[in-house]
Amino acid sequence: MNFFSTYNPPSTNLHIIYADDSLLVVNKPEGLLAVPGRGPEKQDSLISRLLIDFPDALVVHRLDMSTSGIMLFARGDRMQRQLSKLFSERNIAKCYVAVVEGKLEPEIGEVNLPIAADWGNRPLRKVDPASGRHSLTRFRRIDFIDGNSRVELKPVTGRTHQLRLHMSAIGHPILGDALYGKTSNATRLMLHASSLEFVHPFSGQFMCFNCTSVF
Repeated sequence: MNFFSTYNPPSTNLHIIYADDSLLVVNKPEGLLAVPGRGPEKQDSLISRLLIDFPDALVVHRLDMSTSGIMLFARGDRMQRQLSKLFSERNIAKCYVAVVEGKLEPEIGEVNLPIAADWGNRPLRKVDPASGRHSLTRFRRIDFIDGNSRVELKPVTGRTHQLRLHMSAIGHPILGDALYGKTSNATRLMLHASSLEFVHPFSGQFMCFNCTSVF
C-alpha cells in the first residue's frame, strides 16, 4: 500500500532553536523526512541537512514526515546514549498541538489503547488488545472553532503513529491525516510538536523549549 507516491520536501532554511556542544533543538518543517527514506529520491531529510553544519549530529527520536515541530538531536555518541536513555525512561516531556474533527469530549482526558503494527497494511498501526503494546495519550481541548477542536496532546508512551491513531480511534481524527483520517479537510496534517522539557544530562540544567504552531 503506497500512501506517499511522491516526496517534495520544502526548501526552507533550518530553524535552529538551540545549540550547545552536546545537543541541538530544531524546528522540523512539515513535509520533510526526519531521517532518509528508502531510495535515492528520499535522501533529503532533517538529519541530512543538519550534518552539513553539525557533522556530529545524531538522531535520538523521530517525527512523522507530515508532522512539524521540535526535534532533539545529540552531538556525539555519549550524548546520544544519554538522551536515548531519557526517552526510553520517559524522562522527556513532550507536548503537541493538533486540530481534530468534532468536539472532543470530555475537555480533559486520556486514551489508553494498545497499539500494534498492522503488517498487512504497512505503514499503518492498529489498536490491538491482544498483541498491542501499552500506549497512553493525555489530551486537553484548548478551543472549539468551526466544528473542530484545537487540542493539546501529551504522549506518555512513544509508539509510532500513537497520537494519530489514538485520536482516530476515539472518533476525532486529526485534520489532514492521510493514514487515519482524510486529507480533504486540511491542506496539511494538523499536528505540531510544540514543546520539550528535560534535564540536560551533562549540566543538570532544566531545559524547556517551545515552538508555536502555524495553525
